[in-house]
Amino acid sequence: MSSISNRIQELINQFCHGNNSEFARIVGTSEANVRNYLAGTQPRFDILQAIVENFDINCQWLLTGRGEMSAKEPYVVANKFRLMTDRSVEMQRVPLYDLEATAGLVSLFLDTHAKTPIDYISIPDLPICDGAVYVRGDSMYPLLKSGDIVLYKQIADMQYGIFWGEMYLIAFNVDGEEYVAIKYVQKSDQEGYIRLVSYNPHHSPQDIPLNRVRAMALVKASIRYNTMR
Repeated sequence: MSSISNRIQELINQFCHGNNSEFARIVGTSEANVRNYLAGTQPRFDILQAIVENFDINCQWLLTGRGEMSAKEPYVVANKFRLMTDRSVEMQRVPLYDLEATAGLVSLFLDTHAKTPIDYISIPDLPICDGAVYVRGDSMYPLLKSGDIVLYKQIADMQYGIFWGEMYLIAFNVDGEEYVAIKYVQKSDQEGYIRLVSYNPHHSPQDIPLNRVRAMALVKASIRYNTMR
């Protein structure tokens, strides 16, 4: 039976065109660590989890070599993003909204009570969340994929309530059009601006005036539904 190192090499060859550095970037480790895995070092649990999640593969196949590479059964992976000040709730019922049906994030935030959720999500021990929406686009890939769900907490004070470097669901206005994105929000070198930064290196950072931001919400968790390819 082949080893985990052999199966990691198989993944690198199939999904990363044999590029160790690309594999390292996707799973969130260093290229030196990847070389160690290929030489026989056992990856940490969080690395194994990242491999399973980002490549949508069967955990049993990765660990033992048994079964198919692709995940045969659907399963849900939930990631939680916490601040030190977050208070967990044992169980809450978070409404899931369709942004297209609500005419955008600004409209949703202005009158949440008038909007009808398409469903509700319940996950134990989450920070308090106001709602959830589907991810569209690839700016945060592979951390977030199109079709994932993010759960958020709305930010009321966009002038002083931003935690720099955290991930936000953000709506901003450009030439009268509302754009909705999920980005890391950082301080800009320009006065009165914020910098929107993607996880995907193919998307360049973008500085926008803070006064063009129409709505912001801190991303508190993400959900990925994995199924057979």
